[in-house]
Parts: sequence; structure tokens; C-alpha cells
Amino acid sequence: MATTYLIPSQTRIGHVHLKVADLERSLAFYCGLLGFELMMRYGTEAAFISAGGYHHHIGLNTWYSKDADPALQRSVGLFHTAVVYPTRRDLAAILHRLNEAGQPLTGVADHGVSEALYLDDPDGNGVELYWDRPRELWPHEANGALTMFTRQLDVVGLLRELEEQS
Repeated sequence: MATTYLIPSQTRIGHVHLKVADLERSLAFYCGLLGFELMMRYGTEAAFISAGGYHHHIGLNTWYSKDADPALQRSVGLFHTAVVYPTRRDLAAILHRLNEAGQPLTGVADHGVSEALYLDDPDGNGVELYWDRPRELWPHEANGALTMFTRQLDVVGLLRELEEQS
């Protein structure tokens, strides 16, 4: 190509649509545990869920996957869906909720630009729950280039957010 194209900076990812084996089980996870709101259903085959009344952030359907086995971990496909929480305290609140529900995490990380919790949904789809640090706190190299890393998340410090603002 002769010219370089850059996607507009205001572009955003609108939603993710997941194939699931059991719609009710997925709704229990995404709505019952994570707190998404059910916006619309297509009978017993599909549902659209959101945060804050948007038409949908996540679509769930069984059109090609009803009662199917989870995708193999070592195959192509979606690595994870990432859900951005507005504040560190909000991330702490969902961590507390997950702990209270006995929901296992597959990992936790401090990426410098963000702090993240990782878990799997009932179909084995990866889910990342995170909050972004303010841009002025993002780590940079000496030459000004953005740098990200994966370090151990201070889970105790994260949960302390709930105590400090109570």
C-alpha cells in the first residue's frame, strides 16, 4: 500500500459475541456473578447484556454451540474478553464479590498501565477484569516509549480500597 492508514483515535471496540454451550449458565455467570444487565433475549438461543444500559457489550448465543464442549486451550480463537472498570475501587469490589462467591481466578497482574484479574467463564472463555491507571501514571522508557510488563498484583492493597473509602 502506498499510504499509511491509522484508525481514528476515537474508535472503540463495540461488543464481543460469544458462542456458549448453555445460555442460562452463561447468564448466571455474566449477569448473576459479574453484574451485567440483561437487555434482550432471542428466545432460548441468544441474549444481549450490558453495563449501564448500552444496547449490548456482550452477546451470548448457542446458535452453533449448544451443549458443545469448550474450545481447546491450544487452538486458535478468542484469548479473552476484557472488561474495563472505571476505578480501582470498582475492581476491588468485583474481586471481593468473586472471592465471596468462591469463583477461582486464573491469574492476577499489574501491567503498569493497568491492574487485572483473570478468570474463565463456564465455557472456558477467558475473561479479564481490569482498570486502567491514569495515563500520566503509565510507565515509559527513558526514550519516552510506553512500556508494559506483567508483575504480581498487590491483591491485599487492592482490597484495601474497599476499607479506605467506606
